Amino acid sequence: MRILVDRAGHSRLRALGPSTAAVPATEALRAGIGALIGLAAAAGLAFTIAPDLWLGIYLIAPFGATSVLIFAAPNSPLAQPWPAVVGNTLSALVALLVCRVAEDPLIAVPVSVGTAIMAMALCRATHPPGGAVAMTVAIGADRIAPLGLGFAFMPVAVGTALLVGIAVIYAHATGRRYPFRQFGEPNPSGTADPPPPERLGLTEDELSRILVRYNQSLNLGVEDLARLLAAAEMQAASHRTKAQTAGDIMSRDLVTVAPDTPMLEIAALFSRHGFTSLPVVGPEGRYLGVIFQLHLIARAHARFRPDGRLSRVGHDLRAADVMGDRLPTARPDTPIAALLPPLASSDTDAVPVLEGDRIVGIVTRTDLVAALARESLR
Repeated sequence: MRILVDRAGHSRLRALGPSTAAVPATEALRAGIGALIGLAAAAGLAFTIAPDLWLGIYLIAPFGATSVLIFAAPNSPLAQPWPAVVGNTLSALVALLVCRVAEDPLIAVPVSVGTAIMAMALCRATHPPGGAVAMTVAIGADRIAPLGLGFAFMPVAVGTALLVGIAVIYAHATGRRYPFRQFGEPNPSGTADPPPPERLGLTEDELSRILVRYNQSLNLGVEDLARLLAAAEMQAASHRTKAQTAGDIMSRDLVTVAPDTPMLEIAALFSRHGFTSLPVVGPEGRYLGVIFQLHLIARAHARFRPDGRLSRVGHDLRAADVMGDRLPTARPDTPIAALLPPLASSDTDAVPVLEGDRIVGIVTRTDLVAALARESLR
C-alpha cells in the first residue's frame, strides 16, 4: 500500500513539471526573433497612427500573447489566422458593448471575458489572447470607450492582421509552415491524392468526430491528427521488422558535386548515373546539402526562354543555387524506422548520413524499400 501511495505522489509531482517536449535552442531563438520583428512592426504602426496614445492603448499587451502563439506554436489550431484575427476583434467588440451597459469594472471585466469566450467558441475562433483583449478593454474602459467600436478594428484587427502577415512571411523564410495545411489540400505533387503518409482511409468528418469525442478540438487540427495517426502506424510497422540502421542499408560509394558545379554538369551526372539525388560537399567531404532531380528540373524550367533555349541566367546556375540545405539527416546508427517518415513524404527522395559534418553515405527510397522487402521475405 505504501508503495502505491509513493507512486501516486510521484505521479502528482511529475504532473507539475513541463508537459511539452524539449525545445531546441535554435527553435527558441527563431520564435523569439520572429516575435521581436512582429511586435516592432506593430509598435511602429501604433506610433504612426496615434503618437499620443500608442503605448498602452494602441499597442495593447495581448499582442504579446498572440505573438507567443503564432511564432512559437504556429501549428496550434488556436494560432491560425482566423482565430487570431477574428478572436481578438470579436473579443474587443464584445467588451466595448458590455462596457456600455456595465460601468463597474468588477462587473464589466468578468462579463466581458466570459462573453468573449462564448462568442469566440461559437464562431470557431477561440484564441486565448482574445480573453486578454476583452479584459484590457474592460479595465481601460475610461480611456478606450471614447474611441468607440472602431477600436476593435484599429488597433486590434489591423494590429493582429499585421502580426499574422509577418508570421506567414517569417515562417516561409525560416523553413516553417504557417498557416498549417488543411485536410484535403492538394499534395506537393499537385494531385488530389493525400500525401503518402496521410492515406489513412479516414474522412475529414471521421477525424473531426474523433477530436470532438476526446475533447481535443482546441488542441489539434484534423490535419495534425492525420499526420500523427500515420506516423504512429509507420512506427508500429517498424516494430515488426528486424532492427537495422542507416549504416546497414546506406549507399557508400557516393557521387558528389561541389557548390560551384554548373547546372549543365549536374544534369549530365543525373543522366549518366540515373540518380534522383546528388549530395553537395565542400572541402574534406563536409556536407552542404542535396540536389534532387525534381527540384533541378523545376528551377531549370524557370530559366528557359520562350524558344526553348536556356537563358544566360540558366547557364550561370550552380549547385549552391539549387541544393536544399534544410533536409532531414541521419547518423550511421539511426534506426531505419526513423527514416520512414521523411522518405514517405513527396519532397524527400534521400536522407544524407553524416558523421559530424562529413557525409559518409546516403539512404534513398530505393535503399529503404529494398531493405523492407528483404525483411518481409525472411
